[in-house]
Amino acid sequence: QLQLVESGGGLVQPGGSLRLSCAASGFTFGTYYIGWFRQAPGKEREGISCIGTSGGQIYADSVKGRFTISFDSAKNTVYLQMNSLKPEDTAAYYCAARNYVCSTSATLYHTWGQGTQVTVSS
Repeated sequence: QLQLVESGGGLVQPGGSLRLSCAASGFTFGTYYIGWFRQAPGKEREGISCIGTSGGQIYADSVKGRFTISFDSAKNTVYLQMNSLKPEDTAAYYCAARNYVCSTSATLYHTWGQGTQVTVSS
């Protein structure tokens, strides 16, 4: 049974950095693709990044140049390094798994973590 657990959220000042972790139990990088999503109160869920086989990565325009996704195979953990954070980055962040291909659309992601809160405020 694949399970995902996010961690690393917290309160940070504008311009600061955080690194989120998504620990996967039973994760096989060659089988699953891991995406990061976020949702603020009253707003739709937004796909922001995904990582697949051979290091393939995709990013939403809203985070390109500021966020970096990576995978540590020894720990079965996907990371999201977030730099130059802005107040509009404030949201609950979720990781999710799907098969076949990377996508920033939530459709066909079948396993989700519980989320970790990121708040960017001075």
